[in-house]
Amino acid sequence: MKQTIETIINLMAASAITAPKAGGKDCLEIVAITETDDLQRIADEMCHYAHKSSKENYWHRDAANIENCQGLLLIGLAGPVTAGYDCGGCGYATCKEFEDSRDLKDFAMGYTGPHCIMRMMDIGVALSSAAKQASLFNIDNRIQQRVGAAARSLGYINCEVAMGIPISISGKSIFYDRKTLSKKSLADSKK
Repeated sequence: MKQTIETIINLMAASAITAPKAGGKDCLEIVAITETDDLQRIADEMCHYAHKSSKENYWHRDAANIENCQGLLLIGLAGPVTAGYDCGGCGYATCKEFEDSRDLKDFAMGYTGPHCIMRMMDIGVALSSAAKQASLFNIDNRIQQRVGAAARSLGYINCEVAMGIPISISGKSIFYDRKTLSKKSLADSKK
């Protein structure tokens, strides 16, 4: 199965690389992870992040997915670049005005911001293309935000914002019908 996972992850990466991007400019960073130790390290970091969030139980739920998956594709924005469209989606009339006024901040939950809306859509299209590629082979997958933040903080991907797609081959998808512990159950499990 390891060879199948590596093949699928590589096909997913190819789909993300070739996905359409605003202005035809590629500003994405794409990283494939298939080693069990790396996946466990990222899951542990997600649990570490959990206590910082008002959605702690969701971090633990998603970390369990990473612990049980066999591969992970990370897709992120390589730099705080604009598309040059002057679309106003960022709240400024021009990209130059946005770039000149932007105060790029690093936020506690794993990302920087603000970013060009077109570049955020580039990430979305690349994620969708990669997830579709996995689904063409009936490989269970799920786009996740939290895994990208944890992987970024550990240095697995060098980017401003990242999301990930864990994949799994098993008799039942680990990404659906997921159990989310209540805050009480979560507190009891820590005792």
